[in-house]
Amino acid sequence: MFKNLTTKQVAIYLSIVISVFAALLVLVIMTMTRASQPIYVSVLLFLSFVLITYFSTNFIIQKFVFRKIKLIYKIISKKKYSETSDLAIDSNFDKVNREVARWAADTEKEIKTLKSLEDYRRQFVGNVSHELKTPIFAIQGYLHTLLDGGLEDEAINRKYIQKAAKNVVRLQNIVDDLEVITSLESGNVVLVYTKFDIKALVNDVYEDLHFFAKKKNITMTFKEGASDSTIVYADKERIRQVLNNLVTNSIKYNETNGKTVTSIYVLDDSILVEISDNGIGIETKHLKHVFDRFYRIDASRSRAQGGSGLGLSIVKHIVESHDQNVFVRSTPDIGSTFGFTLKKAN
Repeated sequence: MFKNLTTKQVAIYLSIVISVFAALLVLVIMTMTRASQPIYVSVLLFLSFVLITYFSTNFIIQKFVFRKIKLIYKIISKKKYSETSDLAIDSNFDKVNREVARWAADTEKEIKTLKSLEDYRRQFVGNVSHELKTPIFAIQGYLHTLLDGGLEDEAINRKYIQKAAKNVVRLQNIVDDLEVITSLESGNVVLVYTKFDIKALVNDVYEDLHFFAKKKNITMTFKEGASDSTIVYADKERIRQVLNNLVTNSIKYNETNGKTVTSIYVLDDSILVEISDNGIGIETKHLKHVFDRFYRIDASRSRAQGGSGLGLSIVKHIVESHDQNVFVRSTPDIGSTFGFTLKKAN
């Protein structure tokens, strides 16, 4: 009954309550003084008092209460009200309470998000700085050594130039990968959807990485059941990039004489692709961070393996830009499985 009251309703209830108390008080006084007057006069006086009380109460609420509420609405509302629109009359106390509570909750959520983004930005800038310093310092060291006389020393000059060049390539890879991630996040990359055989694409990646795998005697195969052609609908070159990153990692962090196995599963309207290895594996505490930029489980070992530290982050962005999912399962000393879904071609 008393929920969702408008200012007019509040004024009416207050005026009635005040008038009843006033009438009772007058009645008591008249009884004590034995005064009497016609009943219609008493009724007129009562109604007049009710009206006066109503307009007074309504004026006070509008002037001193809802004037403040209007200011609150101006702060929290996304809607623009005209100068002539009476926001206060159209509103009620319960609505105001809900609006303010919702605004407070949204603001708190926004603040938490902004703080999280600020922490992420600060961490990201620190990681970028750290990753760039490593090759830059290495290049500086080699060049200064050459300038200090090493250039004339045939035993080291070519070796140091090659090492400097290798770090320049690493530096370029970091910059290129950062550009890819920035483009994916900003939505500037236009995906070119085509129908293609995902197994054939995995075979192409296997062939491209054949010599890399041969150095560690890694066997690259398909799991039983993935022998049939499976047609997907996606950006072929972007998915090639995903597969290249995942297969490369499975070789890098695998043991000598290990295996890289690709599994392909047909779901209702999508395809699940999994790249598994029997390598060093990943501890559970690291799993939720493996797709973060520059996150390295073992920094020294990861840098020794090369790469920008952005490969898995690129994988995540490419898969999610297809509105699909990417995941990881892993157990230390048993191996890891990275998987992602793709839309099945009709």
